[in-house]
Amino acid sequence: MRSKGLEAARAKMREAGSDEVAIDTFAHYYRLLEHGETGMIPESTIEPLDMESLDDVVVSEEDALAAVRQTVVIKLNGGLGTSMGMDRAKSLLCVRRGLSFLDISARQILHMREKYDAKLPLVLMNSFRTSQDTMDALARYETLPVDGLPLEFLQNKEPKLLAARLEPVAWPKDPSLEWCPPGHGDIYTALQGTGLIEQMIEAGYRYVFVSNSDNLGAVPDARVAGWFATSGAPFAIEAVRRTPSDRKGGHFARRLSDGRIVLRESAQTLEADKEALADLSRHRFTSTNNLWFDLHAMRDTLAQRRGILGLPLIRNVKTVDPADPTSPEVIQIETAMGAAIEVFEGARTIEVGRDRFVPVKTTNDLLVLRSDIYALGKDHVLELVADDVPFVDLDPAHYKLVGEFDKRFPDGAPSMKGATSLKVEGDWTFGRDVRLQGEVVLEATSAQRVEPGTVISGGQDV
Repeated sequence: MRSKGLEAARAKMREAGSDEVAIDTFAHYYRLLEHGETGMIPESTIEPLDMESLDDVVVSEEDALAAVRQTVVIKLNGGLGTSMGMDRAKSLLCVRRGLSFLDISARQILHMREKYDAKLPLVLMNSFRTSQDTMDALARYETLPVDGLPLEFLQNKEPKLLAARLEPVAWPKDPSLEWCPPGHGDIYTALQGTGLIEQMIEAGYRYVFVSNSDNLGAVPDARVAGWFATSGAPFAIEAVRRTPSDRKGGHFARRLSDGRIVLRESAQTLEADKEALADLSRHRFTSTNNLWFDLHAMRDTLAQRRGILGLPLIRNVKTVDPADPTSPEVIQIETAMGAAIEVFEGARTIEVGRDRFVPVKTTNDLLVLRSDIYALGKDHVLELVADDVPFVDLDPAHYKLVGEFDKRFPDGAPSMKGATSLKVEGDWTFGRDVRLQGEVVLEATSAQRVEPGTVISGGQDV
């Protein structure tokens, strides 16, 4: 029955126009799933990882400029922001001065082209759901495309599998829900299937810098490019120290069996190892999802492995309709982009400042980004101007969705430069020019308003 399920999935992908590289990669992971592979990484098989810091690295200006001039920038732009109530590319969300993530990223690239006298192509990995809106939004930046390379390529899609039978699910109510993305590890499959790796090499590029479109700290800095190029590493990931907000997230470690660096995601952690996962003193570094790879090394490794890098499987169990918990249970086969670090011998990690890691996964993150914690310079690069980034916890009953969040901050985010944390329980609307200091806690059982100009200090009743 399960082999029948694989054949049905292959046929469905071919009918949808998937290329053979994507189909063969899906088949590889299907077989792992069929044989009971879970992708788990037990704590007993790894040890903590230490690493060098960018602050301690010396890179000559000559090496830095040479490296960045051979670099292509890829932004992962397939997400819809559905967890925040969005139904289009999350990168189109307004974040600062009426500019979206996409606007700021495009302007960062255009500025750095002038700064470094580099072509510095920007290429987006879109999904079939984000492509049209994204390309329409970028049309205003007429000088953004670079001759010889496309402005986008599409990530693949694969069938969701019924958990009970590992067969492609049918959902006539909304056939689009029968499909899912294969995780951001699909970038390598998509680059191979579209021929873009060879295309970039033929155009004279050697390095690729990849980051998420919602991370405005991920600029293609020449110093980091120079470090990577002179290291001789085939693959590298930028890391940051974990904070309390990262306790449930992934981390780097070293595999005991062969000494390779691994990236363990929370979905790959056994329940018995959750305490070790949350131990910030043991596993100190998390991935920024800013990664670098050598195009020649990637091309050669994919050729040796017949187009399949063999990243660890992530078995993601959901319902076919995420909004309907009573709909059939399905398995989504996924991989993580950063997990490729274990594939390449000699791969490296480097600790960078938190200014290179400003992700927006929730409205908690969005509030910080919109506040005065960061300044947006003329180069459109974010600068952390506070002593630290405060921990924010907004009541999800009122702030989880962007539309509801915006209603409660009609005049913009409060000043948070002096705050260490903000916890909001209940329904609070903030007026203009509110200032927060220290550890601020707001609690209410009915709708409340913080009046314009109010200064709230930790422990103070409002």
